[in-house]
Amino acid sequence: MKKTTLILSLFVFLFSCSKSEDVKTEEKFAVSGEQITLTDLQKKTAGVEIVSLGSETIANKILLTGQIDLPPNAMAEVSSNSGGIVKSARFLPGNYVSKGQTLAILENPDLAALQQEYLQAKSNLGYARKDYERQKYLNKFQASSDKVTQRAANEAQSQNAAVRGLESRLKTYGLNPGAVSSGNIQKSIAVVAPISGYISQVNVTLGQHVSPADVLYSIVNNQRAYLALKIFEKDLGKISVGQKVYAFTNQNPEKKYAATVALIGKDFAPDRSVYVHCEMNQKDAALIPGTFMNAEIEVNAEQGLTISDDAIVTWEGKQYIFEEVKPNTYKMFPVKIGNSENGITEILNNASDFHHKKFVSKGAYYLLMALKNMEE
Repeated sequence: MKKTTLILSLFVFLFSCSKSEDVKTEEKFAVSGEQITLTDLQKKTAGVEIVSLGSETIANKILLTGQIDLPPNAMAEVSSNSGGIVKSARFLPGNYVSKGQTLAILENPDLAALQQEYLQAKSNLGYARKDYERQKYLNKFQASSDKVTQRAANEAQSQNAAVRGLESRLKTYGLNPGAVSSGNIQKSIAVVAPISGYISQVNVTLGQHVSPADVLYSIVNNQRAYLALKIFEKDLGKISVGQKVYAFTNQNPEKKYAATVALIGKDFAPDRSVYVHCEMNQKDAALIPGTFMNAEIEVNAEQGLTISDDAIVTWEGKQYIFEEVKPNTYKMFPVKIGNSENGITEILNNASDFHHKKFVSKGAYYLLMALKNMEE
């Protein structure tokens, strides 16, 4: 509304006059079809500036859509190998945790039995080794048969395997076999974070009985986030690894996130699209997994005719620039526009259309409003 009022005020200031008071003013201002003539004062007041079309390198762009995603090693679902009763759990969604940090404490009476089994196995191993050494000594002096000695060796090997297996189980539950060997029997275990990142889901409460199949926490490492885009078959040949990508959200399209094409999928989805993996040049905590993104990929940068964005006006769905046909006289010139970049827009008309011609770079919108208002 303010813009319309400003334009109308300017129009009144520039062009309104009384037929009875000033015939000369009418002679200095004329509209003929798509052409308008200004006085020097009117031109200055409207801020009209004249240029020739430039020649710039502007990249063609493909507009794609996608979302922020994470690689498999940046996501973790945390469960307990032993199950048990939850005795401690203090983290909430959004909390940051480091790899190895304790997330919850579980109590499981079966752990005591496992540790006792381990201690018994170690005792059996010690006895089996001593028996083997004794039989080997006796066999040396033919006081024991080879068969008995071999049986003792097999028993020692069997007991050693049993101990190693139980040690592996203890480590799986987060228990230290050395501490158990010292008689430190534990009935609780710690559930620790397998990766560093943010807690995204909590599915645990105090006193809850959990099984090894239950997911207690979900963790995501947003520092590993990447941009996953979809490109359709018709544009696939235009994409290559290393190309620049500029992504933006629907909520803030002015803020661009730079990325680089890192991987291109090798098969088609049912909708004939292909996955494109883009690495973000800079990480932003605001871009959480699942954030919908738009993206532009620059392809086939070419040199062409350009003019400033301010020079282009739209009337009835078509684009125009104003040609200076003679000093202070301007004519609407239809153009086909291409890509825009850094305040300039590519003009797709034949270059011969613009030889030895000059065009309005500033003040074009005001010329359009004045021209069309006078026609009415």
